[in-house]
Amino acid sequence: MKAEQGELQRSYGEIRLFPESLDDLWHLSHLVGPGDLVFATTLRSVETPSDRIRPEKPEKRPVRLGIRVEKVEFHKFAMRLRIHGVIEQGPETGSHHTLNVEPGYEISVIKRWRQVDLERIDRAVRASVFDAVHILTIEEGDAELFRIRQFGPEGVLSVSAGSGKESGMDSRQDFFERVASHLSVLTGPVVIAGPGFVKDDFMKFLRGILPGIAGRCLVVETRRIGPGAVQEVIGQGILEKIHEDLQLGNEVRNMNELLGRIGKGLPVAYGRAEVQRAIDYGACERLLVLDSLLRDEGIVHLIDRAELINAGIVVFSSEFEPGRQLDGLGGIAALLRYAVG
Repeated sequence: MKAEQGELQRSYGEIRLFPESLDDLWHLSHLVGPGDLVFATTLRSVETPSDRIRPEKPEKRPVRLGIRVEKVEFHKFAMRLRIHGVIEQGPETGSHHTLNVEPGYEISVIKRWRQVDLERIDRAVRASVFDAVHILTIEEGDAELFRIRQFGPEGVLSVSAGSGKESGMDSRQDFFERVASHLSVLTGPVVIAGPGFVKDDFMKFLRGILPGIAGRCLVVETRRIGPGAVQEVIGQGILEKIHEDLQLGNEVRNMNELLGRIGKGLPVAYGRAEVQRAIDYGACERLLVLDSLLRDEGIVHLIDRAELINAGIVVFSSEFEPGRQLDGLGGIAALLRYAVG
């Protein structure tokens, strides 16, 4: 993400945003919401004299529109963000229009910016300088590759092979070669994770045939493979050793702390009513909130009040397992400074 920020008056003003990736579109889906004013250049049908003769072929021209947002939809697999709203500035004022925002498409957003919004923009800008990190989880005959998006792990592919004991089943070397062929096209860091010695044997194999790729690999011990292993890797702080985007690891650690405190009967609150009570008493040390709730006015009010008592705010991705765990607790929780009677 690239961003250009003008002077904000009491947190209100315009920020120009340039999404460069799917991650950036996901960030925008949480930065832009109903009531915001979004400016963008888009194609709009413009009537010409020839249109009156052949109305089935109206001419489309680029126009600059200001849209008062009504709804935002993030389409992950189409790599597109759809912003629906009413034209407030530009031709055909009062008409509905949809902006289809893709990587490389500039928008300007005018709104009251909360601190969590500005932190999200800063995170997206910092993360854009890094190549994507991939995590390969591997054990005997099974491998899964994940790309680490800023909203969580994205499964890329899985490779399976036989044990080699039955006729027609792939040998271990064949299996390693197939896995290595998929790594050969990656440009960023790769974490190789799994239980036992298979990951170490694969790393030795990789050094022999693809030393350049092997030089960007880090081997990590985990208890399992698959999505659970990815969460273990993130929880161990491995991503922080690779680059500075700390958010996913921060989510894992905060969720582990929350669940640990619940298990030990230490001061926590979860669910809207309990969290509101904790904030009323000034007991909230860290507020944990699901990103899908950030447009809920009641939740926004709780965030504002939590910031007034100097509580930390951690926004969880609903696409990542800790976020799904938080959703099961009501979507909002708090780590408390002291117990609220």
